[in-house]
Amino acid sequence: MSILEVRNIEKHFGATQVLNDISFSLEQGQALSIIGSSGSGKTTLLRCLNFLEKPDGGTISVKGNMIFDASDPATQLEKEIRTKRLHFGLVFQNFNLFPQYTALQNVTLARELLAAERGGESKEAIEAAGRELLAQMGLADRANHYPHQLSGGQQQRVAIARALALHPDILCFDEPTSALDPELTGEVLRVIRNLAEQNTTMIIVTHEMAFARDVADQVIFMDGGVIVEQGDPREVIDHPKEERTRQFLSRYSEN
Repeated sequence: MSILEVRNIEKHFGATQVLNDISFSLEQGQALSIIGSSGSGKTTLLRCLNFLEKPDGGTISVKGNMIFDASDPATQLEKEIRTKRLHFGLVFQNFNLFPQYTALQNVTLARELLAAERGGESKEAIEAAGRELLAQMGLADRANHYPHQLSGGQQQRVAIARALALHPDILCFDEPTSALDPELTGEVLRVIRNLAEQNTTMIIVTHEMAFARDVADQVIFMDGGVIVEQGDPREVIDHPKEERTRQFLSRYSEN
């Protein structure tokens, strides 16, 4: 059974259709890369999966359970959105760390709030788990540093640890290296590569074509709010079948 089933997702902003009939599935432990030009709908798709935007059509299922159906108001209750978001962890382009909190506090805050609401975990246990995640990111010695004391690459690794802290079923990355200097990009990509090797289920919106080809189990090329081509990364990126895909990759290689 697929861990994620997305069927016929639609999204409009006013009269503009941003997503049109988006469908795909993802198996446990797989990494999916989504590529495409700016404005193709990639980020909006991630925001719909994380319920930062409400789809206008379609369904989303996780582990065989329908968590959203645009035709069923019972799946759209505001009080349930926070719980549904726990299925997904989102790493933003620009880190979005809280500047007033240390790296460790950024990682543990959401888990502490959840524990206060639902019980079950001590602050000490949450802090220990947060330190373990920072160590996994190579940041054990930066736990008490504030964001302004960290490089962009370090901040993004803190953001990845934060997303992992709530044990999401699917970890989502929205252009995780786009705000980084080239020399810092590699350290973040190495972390994501390690997560892939640990069979972390991931959706990665990226402009790093070689990375998408080498790390992902499948790739989707989006253009104009639709999926133009999807399949094995080496087939889609190295031997695209669709003319629009070829044009995109040709322009990309020229840049």
